[in-house]
Amino acid sequence: MSLIVKICGLSTSETLDAALDAGTDMVGFVFFEASPRHVDLGVARDLGRQVKGRAQKVALTVDADDARLASIVDALKPDLLQLHGSESVARVRDIKQTFGVPVMKVIAVATAADLAVLPGYAAVSDRILFDARAPKDATRPGGLGVPFDWHVLDQLDLQLPFMVSGGLTPANVAEAIHITRAPGVDVSSGVETAPGIKNVDLIRAFIDAARSTDSEPARVTAIGR
Repeated sequence: MSLIVKICGLSTSETLDAALDAGTDMVGFVFFEASPRHVDLGVARDLGRQVKGRAQKVALTVDADDARLASIVDALKPDLLQLHGSESVARVRDIKQTFGVPVMKVIAVATAADLAVLPGYAAVSDRILFDARAPKDATRPGGLGVPFDWHVLDQLDLQLPFMVSGGLTPANVAEAIHITRAPGVDVSSGVETAPGIKNVDLIRAFIDAARSTDSEPARVTAIGR
């Protein structure tokens, strides 16, 4: 199975095209006003149309209610909902059933103890994303440019597609893939020159660096349910 690469936090036509032309598999759009990568519904609608089936569209939300999710789904028509907040297992299940869109639950990781919640979320999600746990005083749960200890996933036994995020850059993504054997990687701040400002050269470099590992055996997972 080929590595899945996701470029998240895209907000301009130029950087979206750069990601698509470089061969990204997923493009992520952030719907969270505290983030410098937040896009409004009108921008999201235009960018979503620009994708034209060249990659999967991912909508990142943080503890959004049903009304907010409905407006996002209507505007972007995402292929995947990325739930990046404190959504409970029951909430994740309800979102998937209500909107009929596959879901990827983000699990914040600092130590192996953080994986205790994994079985519950894996039972109701289509994909899992492991991201670095944000500091207690952080204003947002991700996109902070800090990696977690990838060896935390050494004993991972997950029969579900998963991705790794948090502090990935063109310089370290190959190492992250080698250690975790993750079948997917997700980057946001690691391809920026300033918070929310994507750089087309860094986007291309990240995708190239990730693709250079495609010959490495990924951790075996079942394809989504």
